[in-house]
Amino acid sequence: MLESLKESVCQANLALVHHGLVILTWGNVSAIDRQSGLVVIKPSGVDYDNMTADDMVVVDLDGNVVEGNLRPSSDTPTHLAIYKAFEGVGAVVHTHSTYATAWAQACREIPNLGTTHADTFHCSIPCTAEMSREQIERAYEAETGSVIADAFAQANPMHTPAVLVAHHGPFAWGKDAMEAVHNAVVLEEVAKMASITVALNPSVEMNNDLVEKHYNRKHGKNAYYGQIKK
Repeated sequence: MLESLKESVCQANLALVHHGLVILTWGNVSAIDRQSGLVVIKPSGVDYDNMTADDMVVVDLDGNVVEGNLRPSSDTPTHLAIYKAFEGVGAVVHTHSTYATAWAQACREIPNLGTTHADTFHCSIPCTAEMSREQIERAYEAETGSVIADAFAQANPMHTPAVLVAHHGPFAWGKDAMEAVHNAVVLEEVAKMASITVALNPSVEMNNDLVEKHYNRKHGKNAYYGQIKK
């Protein structure tokens, strides 16, 4: 079942290690087959060194295991909440990468301070509201998805495909698993750049014209970055 998707999700999880975004088992990737409404996700706590596509777990949008011998990631309810809230999302990545997590722990959004950020993320990377005791005790992982959705009440999640969960860490997404990983890689790099930039100049402000130029030359209707797809 969904063998191709399992393989792509497995490779995306391994790519997190390759890019230095996870250590130990601190991360996960999932992807959804929108036609069937089924999600493939990394199993909980499995060592990346020994992980294969056969280890991936298939769940439905209610979190029921449809196929797989292992327990799905403990973050599965968060992934499912993101898929339900954001229709354009095809894959989700969660890591505890150092710089992005530091901004999340500080409960601060990552401001858009340069063209590197604007090439991928249209706006500042939002940080969610802090979760209440009731949310934490009621259904922690699902409520994490709820605060992520709330963070985009006034923003397009496909234009800024990442978020910081307060006191926790980053989530990123994309149209497919490798695009989601790409966005997670860029997120960590711009978090690092922003940390250094703010340390050098705490009052720095970005030129909004540059933001629009760099975002739209890659993502706008008249985008011209890269090669024409044939």
